[in-house]
Amino acid sequence: MPVITLYYDDLEDLSGIDKNTLIKRIPMMGCDIERIGDDHIDIEFFPNRPDLYSTEGVARALRGFLGIETGIREYKTAPSGIEITKDREIEKIRPYFACAVIRNMQFNSRSIESLMALQESLHWAVGRNRRKVSIGVHDLARIKPPFRYIAQYPGFKFTPLDFQEPMTMREILEKHPKGIKFASILEKFDKYPLILDSEDNVLSFPPIINGELTRVTEETTDLLIEVTGLSPSVSTALNIVVSALAERGGRIETVTIDGGMETPRLEPDIMELKNNEVEKLIGLKFSNEEIITCLEKMRYGARSSENKIEVAVPAYRSDILHNCDLIEDIGIGYGFDKIKPELPATSTTGSSHPISKLRDALREIMVGLGYFEVMPFTLTSDRVQFEMMRREKAEGITHIKYPISEDHTIVRHTILPNLLEILSINTHRELPQRIFEAGEVVLNCKTEQRLGAVAIHPQANFTEIQAVMDAVLRERRMEYEVAESDDPAFIEGRRADIIIKGEKAGVFGEIHPEVISNFGLEHPVIGFELEL
Repeated sequence: MPVITLYYDDLEDLSGIDKNTLIKRIPMMGCDIERIGDDHIDIEFFPNRPDLYSTEGVARALRGFLGIETGIREYKTAPSGIEITKDREIEKIRPYFACAVIRNMQFNSRSIESLMALQESLHWAVGRNRRKVSIGVHDLARIKPPFRYIAQYPGFKFTPLDFQEPMTMREILEKHPKGIKFASILEKFDKYPLILDSEDNVLSFPPIINGELTRVTEETTDLLIEVTGLSPSVSTALNIVVSALAERGGRIETVTIDGGMETPRLEPDIMELKNNEVEKLIGLKFSNEEIITCLEKMRYGARSSENKIEVAVPAYRSDILHNCDLIEDIGIGYGFDKIKPELPATSTTGSSHPISKLRDALREIMVGLGYFEVMPFTLTSDRVQFEMMRREKAEGITHIKYPISEDHTIVRHTILPNLLEILSINTHRELPQRIFEAGEVVLNCKTEQRLGAVAIHPQANFTEIQAVMDAVLRERRMEYEVAESDDPAFIEGRRADIIIKGEKAGVFGEIHPEVISNFGLEHPVIGFELEL
């Protein structure tokens, strides 16, 4: 989880809150203090609150939480007159785009550091290490609109950030530190994303690096913020950045994209909440006025309307998906320290669940075989579970009613695709890589326990994964047989089903080359998955 550095002097300028009050009260907002320094404090926030990944966001939240400034913070926008056009070819590479102009900024070393830290934290929390979303921040005075977002051949040259000599885009991916780190995101494409101004000056080579020309300094007053990506989350990231800069006095202006859409859009979403929902979840009875007070402390807009409360959710709060999220914030606004603990009506003696014991035993076996444990998300998508694995869509899949993104539309029913995803985001790491998970899948609305493992290296083969699978089952004293498999995720003739007590209990083998390619991998991959 991101650890945010807050300098006492900067935070006090933005919020009016002194060091001692900060240290005492900020844990009540649902975060952990990592360390306390002489001039700063390091705070760890949960991934669901990216709006708190900056000094500006924390100051805004604290002013509400401590009653200094309550209610929703409204951000006004004005048209900038700036336009950006998108190349048709870019739709196949990195199609989503959002942009904004911020004027009248007065930067110093603290505010520049906060902006850069926010940018990198959002790359991790929202952008999945820039793959899903990446953010570019540019000095607007050094470039001339209108701008173009295009797909360009790798031989195009420009001077990247922190370098003095021009390099081709291909050379940047091979030699620039950022290029080396994030090259895997673009390795499937013949052309790369590029943002240019009217004089063909380079603003950005997303999601890799900005141009040196648009570097932000303490003399910068006007900014162009551009966000590119693979999902609508680009708007979320843009809203968080521009609202943070507005807290320092910046004026937000919209940008027109392809002659139609204007971004950013900072209008709040409206949700409805009933009083009895709050009591049911928190366990305390509140009046509508008390609920509104708690919501306003958490920087929402709220008003009573008949037998319900209308809540205005700020555009930078990407984590509010359900009324439960609002009620959690009501609890925080009320004060967890005010809720009196009660002893339960019954008392029990705890012990390890049989499933936990089984998982622990399997972890010990897999670690002994040289595999590292990972913990992937259990939410995934049809594309990852079936299309990328060359498998037909299975029956009994559990779908998410209100998915946050196209990447989280179902609950997984197999583990192997998640393990391959982890390999795909670690292609820059040395080989061999061997990882496993003992976890849950859901099929036909029932939770099942599975063990999955994959390994990637140039010599990976069927014999190796058979030996691993055999060792696991023998350590568990399980008698088994193997049978010819028809699983299309594996290579024909190098795959087998695991049969226990006459029933199929798993599969193992060499992963099919098309699957390997779908996940952006370049070396042989072997794996198995076993029902527990």
